[in-house]
Amino acid sequence: MLERKAISMKKEYIIPIFVPNLGCPMECTFCSQKKITGQETNVTAKDVKETIEYYLKNFKDDNKYVEVAFFGGSFTGISEKIQKELLEAAYEYVKAKKVNSIRISTRPDYINKHILKMLKKYKVKTIELGVQSSNDYILAKSKRGHTFKDVIKASKLIRRYRFRLGHQMMVGLPESTELDEINTAKDLIRLKPKMVRIYPVLVIKDTALAEEYKDGEYTPLTVEQAVERCKEIIYMFRKKKIDVIRVGLQNTDEITDPKKEGSEVLAGPYHPAFRQLVEDSMWYDSIAEKIKQINMKVKEVEITVNPESVNNVIGHKKENLNKLKEMYDVDIAVKPDENMKPGKFEINVVETYK
Repeated sequence: MLERKAISMKKEYIIPIFVPNLGCPMECTFCSQKKITGQETNVTAKDVKETIEYYLKNFKDDNKYVEVAFFGGSFTGISEKIQKELLEAAYEYVKAKKVNSIRISTRPDYINKHILKMLKKYKVKTIELGVQSSNDYILAKSKRGHTFKDVIKASKLIRRYRFRLGHQMMVGLPESTELDEINTAKDLIRLKPKMVRIYPVLVIKDTALAEEYKDGEYTPLTVEQAVERCKEIIYMFRKKKIDVIRVGLQNTDEITDPKKEGSEVLAGPYHPAFRQLVEDSMWYDSIAEKIKQINMKVKEVEITVNPESVNNVIGHKKENLNKLKEMYDVDIAVKPDENMKPGKFEINVVETYK
């Protein structure tokens, strides 16, 4: 706990290194890792060093916490020789005190005691598991190649070896319902991860899911449906103080609006600011609940928030203000206040209807 408090006082930086499909034996129906990461070639130790050097030159803060993160594939499924080469390249910067730690993401069926002991040697601190769902039928339908028992076993081992555990889950998988996803969140909470990522399923070109979509066998979520599902799951994780570190795929030249030339997204709940939509909706719920509790017909209220929360209160394209006006016939004035704790707000009645 003391270590995490010390880290939180520093500016945190991630140096992302993508290893698309290098260690993955499966071809999940939704997956095209090379397009998701925007990278087509395999990564070498030289690439790792060049990437780290590039990022270190651009980090400005002196008081910072830097982590090298191997994303995009199943890191521990790579041959052990290549794993060691990539880790050794990053570990040199840990030994030189230019980097604080290393993070990897991998499949739950590619974790065992031997692998974890090897990762310890290179000061890996965080291991993220691609879980996607806790429903074995949905995992099989998506051709994941593992069961939820593998997730349970890997998660327990990772925590036993004192790594920080992360989970990744998806909403909108083939035949997955809102209840399935709520149950997945409940099952992950029981495994006590420190952080989670939530990804709504996008239909990527040249995947099995793209064929299912074209054949009418798969219907993706709308943006509105994905927002509602992610919102409910985030409430659950936050209640248990589990950090939600990402919601939605990162926007790239390939993962962008399906209408744009060069986009690899065929369909699905894509939005360039998807997380903001989710956060805005959560703020709307909180404010609407407070307005309903006021024992008078209000015409205008003033909402005091930390400056960093102002945009969430207003909503994307003023959606929250417009919805509150439409639903409750109330005008909202937003007042930024540095003294207000981020995430909190105060609501004061300015004017009531006579």
